[in-house]
Amino acid sequence: MKKIAILGAGSWGTALSKLLAGNGYAISLWSNEPAQINALVKDKENKRFLPGIILPTTITPEKDLAKAIDSAIMVVLAVPSQAIRSVAVEVAKLELPTDLIILSVAKGFENKTYLRMSQVIEGELPKQPVAVLSGPSHAEEVAQNMPTAVVVTAKDIKIAQQVQDIFMSPNFRVYTNNDVIGVEVAGSTKNVIALCVGILDGMGMGDNVKAAIITRGLAEITRLGMAMGADAHTFAGLAGVGDLVVTCNSKHSRNRRVGLALGKGEKLAEILAGMDMVAEGVAATQNCYALAAAYNVELPIIYQTYQILFNDVKPKEAIAQLMTRDKTSEHMLSGSE
Repeated sequence: MKKIAILGAGSWGTALSKLLAGNGYAISLWSNEPAQINALVKDKENKRFLPGIILPTTITPEKDLAKAIDSAIMVVLAVPSQAIRSVAVEVAKLELPTDLIILSVAKGFENKTYLRMSQVIEGELPKQPVAVLSGPSHAEEVAQNMPTAVVVTAKDIKIAQQVQDIFMSPNFRVYTNNDVIGVEVAGSTKNVIALCVGILDGMGMGDNVKAAIITRGLAEITRLGMAMGADAHTFAGLAGVGDLVVTCNSKHSRNRRVGLALGKGEKLAEILAGMDMVAEGVAATQNCYALAAAYNVELPIIYQTYQILFNDVKPKEAIAQLMTRDKTSEHMLSGSE
């Protein structure tokens, strides 16, 4: 039985472990928290992050990183985006076969450097083939074998196809894409729009404004992606509109949940302090704000979300600013609009 190492025992890492175990692979599920591994061994489920899902016997919780990766054909990095570099640094200390695929399933830009996750991984593991899995895929539904479709991308399409073959199942459909930049930009920026939609829901706003924010949010995601070198077509696919729709509307969305609390008047610091899991959209808002300036693109929704999160601008004021901007054409996707 071929082995896959999944680094990160949160909800997504656990769900992917169950999926791949069902595909016939032996799984090493690693965490740097010994207490969490002990709980997984004892309970046979991830009560902290994915309660109610019993782990197959072919999933082995593992504390030792070297042991987890030994003999694996692929390493899945399922830790939060801001932990990707530190984990990659530890992986780089091991002797790795040059054909060992490193798959990122994290969505975000690195703080301060604003690098995409694949760029961070390539910087620390330059000899390894790197791929990215993204798309509309809540862990809770994947773990319950609900039909899901995602996209995998890599600079070498053959690597993407290998990952596609590993993950494909009757309830988990995988498409390939050769636009690494577009897939990663889409996966990172959609969390900001989900925060904004959550704010609207918390304020009791209607469907019209939510539809407008999602649609114009997609335009902003596309505009930033194109400035960074992405293919515009990617944003009409699973990594773009697909992930945006599910993150903005789902009860499982942590980013929407943060926005919901903000819209009800709660303070960001208090909201985050009460969460056990990471809402990637908060850091993504800061990073997208900086990237907009670096690439000289106008991102009005992301700009106003930043103002709400970090400059104490009232949501009603931010909405007024968006609604009273100068008139423009719907189809302007590059530069300012």
